[in-house]
Order: sequence, then structure tokens, then C-alpha cells
Amino acid sequence: MKTMRGLGNCSNDAVSLDLTVPPPGAPSPVSSGAASTSLSFDEEETSESKIGRLISEHPVIIFTRSSSCCMCHVMKKLLSTVGVHPTVIEINDGEIACLAVQTAPVLFIGGACIGGFESLVALHLTGHLIPRLVEVGALWA
Repeated sequence: MKTMRGLGNCSNDAVSLDLTVPPPGAPSPVSSGAASTSLSFDEEETSESKIGRLISEHPVIIFTRSSSCCMCHVMKKLLSTVGVHPTVIEINDGEIACLAVQTAPVLFIGGACIGGFESLVALHLTGHLIPRLVEVGALWA
């Protein structure tokens, strides 16, 4: 396993990932301790499979184009008010094409695509958000 190139904190709790494979022999900008986390990958792993793996490994994850995205910030704020702190991954336009929804930010809960901000708010207003978060283990009842 090799660590992802370009891993770095963007702001607060967002992580920027460069999902391209570093050239052989290139030094990793991430400490060797990070290689055992879910932010590592095989050289042969495609962007699509990396994103799929991240979705399956994190109960609540938001993919965004920019950590300064106002809709992403509001999504994080809504989730944090109910007691959930999502994983936020910043990806580029080419990687967004690998997602089920071609817009960003996009939220996944328990591996299922919820959609963007409007879908999150609709889920919350209908009373289905908290039960869904409890169901995937992101929130205790």
C-alpha cells in the first residue's frame, strides 16, 4: 500500500486528496503512519475504486470541489447539530464524474448517495435523517 499523494488539511476538517498515482520512487508527502489508514491505496487502484472504497469505509462522507464551498459548510453544520461529524473529501472535476451525482457537494450516508444540500434538508425535514444516521451507526439513539 502507498499513501495518497497531495494529502493535506484544507480548512477545519476537510481533507484534500490528489487521487493520481505518484511516479515510482517519488517521496510521499504523508508520514508513514498514515499508510495504515483508509487514506491509502494500491498503485493499480482507479479513482473510481478509491472513491468507492472511501464511501464504503466512512458512514457519513461529503465530496466537494472546495473546502470553502458554502453549501458544504452548511451541510457539515446541519450534520454537526444532530451530533454527526462527516468526513469531507475535496476532489477535482474529473473525480466528481466517478460519483453517482455529477454535482458537488454530494453526501453519502451508509454507502448510499443522498445527493446535495437540498436532499439533505429534505431528509431532515421529513424526519428520516436521524433514523438513517442511527441505522448506519453514525449516531447513537
